[in-house]
Amino acid sequence: MFLSLIKNNADKIWLKHHVALSECEQAFFNLPLVVEEDVKHSDIENRFYVLGQTDAGRLLFVVFTVRKYNIRVISARNMNHKERSVYQTYEKEHTEV
Repeated sequence: MFLSLIKNNADKIWLKHHVALSECEQAFFNLPLVVEEDVKHSDIENRFYVLGQTDAGRLLFVVFTVRKYNIRVISARNMNHKERSVYQTYEKEHTEV
């Protein structure tokens, strides 16, 4: 899969949330990774979101859709309190031995 970000989205995400495409990519490759369907916003196309972290440990919420062989990032921002709580609970459940 290839991660893509339309220029307008890249500018919007950077200006509004200071998240770079490289950080979005990192969120997909670092564990733990929480992926869920975004049912509320899937009217026109199936949308999903990721709760993940960058190499520097920044916790991100990334909204995306799958287009043929690409993952198209729609939006990305820091996780809010509720999302961080879900992510940290998932992390504890999947790292305990």
